[in-house]
Amino acid sequence: MSVPDNATPLRFAINLGNAVLTKTLPDGQPGGITVEIAHKIAAEQGKVAQFVTYPTAGKVVNDATNDRWDIAFLAIDPQREAVLRFTQPYITIESTVLVRESSSWQSVAEMDRPDVVINVGKGAAYDLFLTRELKHASLNRLASSQAAIDAFLDGEGDMAAGIRQPLESAAGRNSGFRVLPDNFAQIFQAICVPRASDKLFNELTRYLNQWQEDGAISEIINRNLTEA
Repeated sequence: MSVPDNATPLRFAINLGNAVLTKTLPDGQPGGITVEIAHKIAAEQGKVAQFVTYPTAGKVVNDATNDRWDIAFLAIDPQREAVLRFTQPYITIESTVLVRESSSWQSVAEMDRPDVVINVGKGAAYDLFLTRELKHASLNRLASSQAAIDAFLDGEGDMAAGIRQPLESAAGRNSGFRVLPDNFAQIFQAICVPRASDKLFNELTRYLNQWQEDGAISEIINRNLTEA
């Protein structure tokens, strides 16, 4: 579908803190899975995609009632549903932890101990999940997912929780660290809108159903993950 040059912008919140779904291109513009899906949505709406970038998912959620974006891409979480409406998931992401090579940790089942401090990105989906699930371990909330990893690499905390791919990338670049083989959660990523946007929500659900049936979403995901 062609979009006229003078088309109305459709504002997309892009979480730059999720390295699996979004990246910053050499020209400074956002790219990746969510940006490609955003362009498809805008084309269907006869509008131009306009990107509002955020460093963390929590800040996207905070702006849900401030009329700063129309559509976002976030992990489904019950706590967020008070202000957001989520489509069905378009991708599932694994959450695990980065540990020191010399540590005795072998499974995420060992995480929840009274003397364990786990670095997390404040407001990230896995922060919300661990906040609900952990009974004994403590969470050390940093400004972003990357900040949680960086702090752990610098010696802060007993482990860093996050999305598997960025954690494995950090372990590959820094000797003395490894990622546990299992996952403490699967994060279901969806398209979402502020709760009052009923018409747009129904249209997004229809688009996503069609693109999942015809393979368009799988093609975007597989190509971007292969290129990463």
